[in-house]
Parts: sequence; structure tokens; C-alpha cells
Amino acid sequence: MVLEVSSLVCRCDRHNPAAEVTDLKTHAVGFVGAGQLARMAGEAASALGLSMVVLAEDPADAACAVASEVLIGSPQVAADLRALSERCDVITFDHEQVDLEIVAALAADGVVIRPGPGALELAVDKATMRQALVAAGLPVPAHQIIEPGPEAAAQLRAFGAAHAWPCILKTARGGYDGKGVWTIADEAQADAVVAELAGAGRLLAEELVSLDAELAVMVARRPNGDSLAWPAVETAQVGGVCREVLVPGRLGADVIEAATALGRQVADLAGAVGVMAVELFWSGGRLMVNEVATRPHNSGHWTIEGSVTSQFENHLRAVLGLPLGSTQPSHPQVASVNIFGGAAGQDPALLLGSALDVEGAHVHLYGKGARPGRKLGHVTVCGDQAEVVRERAWAAALALGTPRPTGLSLPARLAS
Repeated sequence: MVLEVSSLVCRCDRHNPAAEVTDLKTHAVGFVGAGQLARMAGEAASALGLSMVVLAEDPADAACAVASEVLIGSPQVAADLRALSERCDVITFDHEQVDLEIVAALAADGVVIRPGPGALELAVDKATMRQALVAAGLPVPAHQIIEPGPEAAAQLRAFGAAHAWPCILKTARGGYDGKGVWTIADEAQADAVVAELAGAGRLLAEELVSLDAELAVMVARRPNGDSLAWPAVETAQVGGVCREVLVPGRLGADVIEAATALGRQVADLAGAVGVMAVELFWSGGRLMVNEVATRPHNSGHWTIEGSVTSQFENHLRAVLGLPLGSTQPSHPQVASVNIFGGAAGQDPALLLGSALDVEGAHVHLYGKGARPGRKLGHVTVCGDQAEVVRERAWAAALALGTPRPTGLSLPARLAS
């Protein structure tokens, strides 16, 4: 069912937001946003017998095909979010592109929102996230928050001089998948980019970290603070976008253990409810927190086939206050590779047979319109040998039309 948002009767149980939700009304869960994360959560909800409503901006959004009900509206409009709240017991999120003031007002009125506004702000605002991590004594790259105004360019020039060029500049809000991020080579570029970003609000300058590896930790956390973490995984980014996830990856068990513990610290600090992703840098024998996301995340897609419980099922369990499922990997090695649109804009569904011919390939297509560079799905392969699962995952992704990434070495048999 697809509805334009309107004034509906609220049926949510809001008396004890820390309790398990057992008196399900119209829908168990409402998702703000209807992208691929909500789509995969909807598939997990169906298996659990749960009903889901989504607030979509377009009826063609990925999750609309699997939701029990679709409301067409905007996460930036208070009436649209309130209409969503009136159709479900718990509101959660497919993305962080929301108005925090509207979310906070709904929470103040008793709407059950998980994660809550405080945790959500750490994902929405990178400057606030950095301040919270520093206050807690957790490791982060050297950085400076640059307030908007006539001194902004001078602040960035001073930061670059102190920490060496090039440096990284980010918008505090609104960036994702490499958007809202610039590598600043020198003072001249600093002046130009700051001028271009006039009106963008606070900026975040950071040192350019020399990376040995990137990792991600997924943590599932209930309203009462109970939590479980999947083991940290190794990720590879190209142009700020995740291209592959390797489990457990090529780092030592001590690094994986330390990274997993750090991810859980961040989730506890945030007071997260649901699944939270913590992206980390490994540099010179040191872990640093890079980004956070208070929702299911690309680096956790491997859990659908590669873990006892997927990130999507545990996100639903957590936001509903239900017991969490085991986060143990179900195979010694897992590789997950993202599918992107090629230059010809061909729909990967037309190439499905070639990908499924790859042994062990689990293909997930998101039902999105194909265009060059757009993330259209992912492939996961599980097994016993790291090099075999990685090669097969890439073989299936390439068969679906994914362009070969620059700056990332593919398995030898696929390199040409």
C-alpha cells in the first residue's frame, strides 16, 4: 500500500521506551528512508513475521518493493515524520539525512525513536562526533573544527601548515560515500574550497592519515545497554566508497580484537540502540576512529550469509528490545564486493546468470535504476580459503558489469 502522508491516529506504545515492544499495532517498525538498507531490513522483518512501513521520497525507492506500507514524504518535514510515527511502534533510520530538531521534538512528545536524537547526532554531525570522542579519550586523527565566517580560510591554512599538506576537509553535515570530502593540496586550494563552501556550516579539517588498513566494526545494542559485536572486518575504499569487505581480513587477531573492543566503546558512548557501524583507521600500529553510522551499514552486508545472525535481523531485534542473535561468523572466510553501474548503464539483473554461475556467489540486487557509478547491489562468497572467496566474489561482481576499480589490486586471475 502506498499512501501520501496525512494525519493519522497514533497507535504506538510510548510508555516505556526501554522495554521490549510486544503489543504490535499497525506496523512493528517504521523506517525513515526507503533505500537498500531498509529493503534488506524488510526482508529480515518478513522472516520474523514483522510488518514494516517506510517513509519514501519516491515510490521507486528500493525498499518500497518489500515494505508492508509506503508513505510518500520527506524526512525534512515534521508532519511527514509524525505521520510515520502514527503507523508504527518504533521509528528507525535507513540514512542520517534528517532534521535533528524535528527528530528531537518527536522524541520529546514520546515517540519511540531508536537510535535516539543524541546517538543520531554523532552520525549526522562529524564535528560533534569528533568532540564527543575526544572528550571520552578515544583515538581520532588530528583535526580542527572550523567555524563558518571570515576566518575560516585562515584557520584551514594554519591547520595545513601545522599538520602538513595535503590535508582533508569535510563538511560537518550532509556528506556520505565520499561526498562532502576534499583533499586540500595547499593554501591556494584551501582558500578556493572554503570560498566555495560558504554557507555550508561548520567544516572539519583533518590530517591525511597514512593508512596501513581500514576496518569496520558493527555493534548491535539494545535499549537496556546489552550489546553484541561482530568481529572487526577489513574494508577497502576507492574514492571514499566501500568496494570490498574481507572477513576476517589480513590483519592479526590482536588488531581485530582491539578494533572490536574500540567499536563497542564508541557504541556505548553514543548510547546507540540498534546497529551501529564504527569505521576505523589502522596506521603505524595505532587504531583511530574515522566515521560512525547509527544504522546498518555497507560493511555489515556480509553478515546475511556469513554470520549466525545478520546485521538487519539484529537491528530489528535491538530497536524492538528483543534478545539479540549470535554475531559469530558462520564460515572461516567471507568476502563481500559491491556492485556498481558500468559506463553503459546496463541493468545487472540482465547479467544475473553469469554471476550465479560463480560457485558460492550470493547476489543481492537492490532494485535500483542502473546508471554509471551507482551502487546497485553486492555479492558475498563464504568458504575456507581467503583468496578463493575473494576471487569468486570479484568474479561475480565483474560479471554483473561492475567496473574494475582503480587503486585496488584484484585477485591475480582477474587482474587483466
